[in-house]
Amino acid sequence: MAGYVLRRILMMIPTLAVVSAIIFAIIELPPGDYLETYVAELESRGESVDEKEIAFLRQQYGFGEPVIERYLKWVGGMLRGDFGYSFEYRMPVADVVGDRLILTVAVSVATIALTWLIAFPIGIYSATHQYSWGDYGLTFLGLLGLATPNFLLALILLYFANVWFGTSIGGLMDPEYLGKPWSWGKIVSVLEHLWIPVIVVGTAGTASLARRLRANLLDELAKPYVETARAKGLPEGRLLLKYPLRSALNFFVADIGNLLPQVISGAELVAVVLSLPTTGPILISALQSQDMYLAGSFLMFLAVLTTVGVLVSDIALAFLDPRIRLEGGVRQ
Repeated sequence: MAGYVLRRILMMIPTLAVVSAIIFAIIELPPGDYLETYVAELESRGESVDEKEIAFLRQQYGFGEPVIERYLKWVGGMLRGDFGYSFEYRMPVADVVGDRLILTVAVSVATIALTWLIAFPIGIYSATHQYSWGDYGLTFLGLLGLATPNFLLALILLYFANVWFGTSIGGLMDPEYLGKPWSWGKIVSVLEHLWIPVIVVGTAGTASLARRLRANLLDELAKPYVETARAKGLPEGRLLLKYPLRSALNFFVADIGNLLPQVISGAELVAVVLSLPTTGPILISALQSQDMYLAGSFLMFLAVLTTVGVLVSDIALAFLDPRIRLEGGVRQ
């Protein structure tokens, strides 16, 4: 196990190096740069452009340097903990993310917890009561949840909250706490606003996980080893938990590789609709304005989380299912 983990960690180094080069190349693909976009925006508003200031900024941030040199400086800075400077926000990338990262983690972790707490019982019940009225009803609700886009559900909730209660449910805290230091009142305000995005973002995820768990569990329950265990007199509840459910959970563990970056990126469209101060809208804005250091650092962080998540999921799968071997070769 230790040798396998060490090899996987060493493989992450060239993988992340290639990913960083691809991210930087993609960011560089659009014509122009942030300063050219900034100048065009000023001219569209009829404002004057100080050519000396633009030239100074271009020299200061290395826009005139070769691409390779800028790439090496960017990667070297990240290795030292310096994620660069955000041109759009006029501050370091770490300061731009700030509280948004905390709020994003809060929304995503709450959504994941709610999704799993609801999806597990529904999936198990539907699989063990196949073709019952309960199974049909839960299947209908699941398909309805899958068919409803998250942003549409957010718009519906915004409309009815305004019509019925005359209030806005957008944002993650009351206006008086925006930009203020963390306090008990601010935490309470966040908790009061948290349930709306959690319900909106978790609807489709809950339906999807419940359907997948039902399908996997039905497949395991139909296998001969389940009938053999029943014939030996193993109680139904113990049989379900000891064998079929354990095997059906493999895909949950395998999803850890996607789960970690999702915790940070969040649901971008829902965040825009509900005016959530999370990291998703920042990434969209950075890509649109060609704020290269902010967008590149954010995408690189997601890549690191993905590689770490895949490693964690592989190790967890080996412990969950003894049939999965970490070492290669043919077993004699």
